[in-house]
Amino acid sequence: MRTLDHRPQYRQIEAALRRRIASLQPGARLPSDTQLREEFGVSRMTARNAMQQLAEDGLIERQPGRGSFVAEAPAHRQANRLMTFTHEMMRTGRSPNSVVLERSIRPSTAPESADLGIPPRQPVVHLRRLRLADGLPVALESTVLLGSCAAPVMAAELDRESLHEILRRAGIVLRRGTSTIAAAAASSEDARLLETRPGDPLLVERRVIADGHGRRIEATESRYRADRYGLDVRFEVESP
Repeated sequence: MRTLDHRPQYRQIEAALRRRIASLQPGARLPSDTQLREEFGVSRMTARNAMQQLAEDGLIERQPGRGSFVAEAPAHRQANRLMTFTHEMMRTGRSPNSVVLERSIRPSTAPESADLGIPPRQPVVHLRRLRLADGLPVALESTVLLGSCAAPVMAAELDRESLHEILRRAGIVLRRGTSTIAAAAASSEDARLLETRPGDPLLVERRVIADGHGRRIEATESRYRADRYGLDVRFEVESP
């Protein structure tokens, strides 16, 4: 039986185009807004919104008078944009998958409660995964989600699916967040799971992500192998 997709139409088109882009070479021409309108049976504005999101994520280049084209994949993620690990790896031509190390419902700790803005000891979903690209370990990820996310997350096949896509299908759409980035030395457990040596450098990103109403949904710590992952930063130089 076909599962109903409750996402807005432009999000459904965006997801379909993300999958299509993953199999295309940089510079490949993409359908125009008019062609997307005819293909998906939506308004031109809906098609345009889908393409605009892809452009904001850096997946496509929109050239006035010429059309839309697959963008060159950057070496690293832009620090001011969060793309799911699944889409990020696919964008760079790598095959992503995950090993679920832990998935449970338990009371929140004091720091988790503070991160999510909930009372202490409230039920949360704890998800711990090893993230791989082309079979090589890239990141060790520990995620805590509001208890209201339990049903879709506990039932999902998380080895190859994007967590954010799973939440989106359940009507939980993540919009914005904050993160801090630091360096750390790999612990013995980090080293074992990431196939590196204790003490080797890791890039550690801690982020809290909210939905469109400002409700904090997710708090995640990602511990990346520094030789397999990086962040690009764009900035402006302030005048003295």
